[in-house]
Amino acid sequence: MSETAQRWTPVHGEPYRPVPYRPARMSHEESLARAAVLRERMQDRRTVRQFAPDPVPEQAVRDAIACASTAPSGAHQQPWTFVLVRDQEIRRRIREAAEHEEQISYDGRLGEEWLAALRPLGTDEVKPHLTDAPALIVVFQQRYWLGDDGTKHKHYYVDESVGIAVGMLLSALHLSGLAALIHTPSPMRFLSRVLGRPENEKAFAVIPVGYPSEDCRVPDLVRKSLDQVMVEV
Repeated sequence: MSETAQRWTPVHGEPYRPVPYRPARMSHEESLARAAVLRERMQDRRTVRQFAPDPVPEQAVRDAIACASTAPSGAHQQPWTFVLVRDQEIRRRIREAAEHEEQISYDGRLGEEWLAALRPLGTDEVKPHLTDAPALIVVFQQRYWLGDDGTKHKHYYVDESVGIAVGMLLSALHLSGLAALIHTPSPMRFLSRVLGRPENEKAFAVIPVGYPSEDCRVPDLVRKSLDQVMVEV
């Protein structure tokens, strides 16, 4: 599919123009089969902090970002920017700044309750995944957009919209055979500076992408069962 076949432009204030939507309906049997396969594959998804340096298929990452950008958003304003970073020097600068903030956090800024919650995961202020993984996706949320006349227009439900998009991104990466994790150094203002992002964008998350290293280890965790997360009424 051409990346430039159709370009989005703001529709702020324009009238409602509905178009038909008639997707093909699959049989119950096919729906059940696909749901079972998807559930099984997603059960294998894990957050990875030890990456191999091997390159990943660039188009697979681009397709995953394209999938994420189909997420629903407040007033369909799509308030996200995905910055794909492969440059080693830029990743080094991101790691250096992130570890500086993380050192302060682990030295006390997080508080003991938060540190106690992190302890079973084995995390600390050292973040090798930011330079070991062959690519980073830095997600920014757009707090507003500028009209042609320079006026600011607010975006709505930005946190919710970008959060949904990131969830879809993680799913797409996993289903493409790639590993990832969500990294949120706090504060993240340095990301705008290092990546030269405009003032209407605020960093939301850093997502290293790659393959697990040969010696990769993950915490021995148990997910909540379906009856622990779902209530039927």
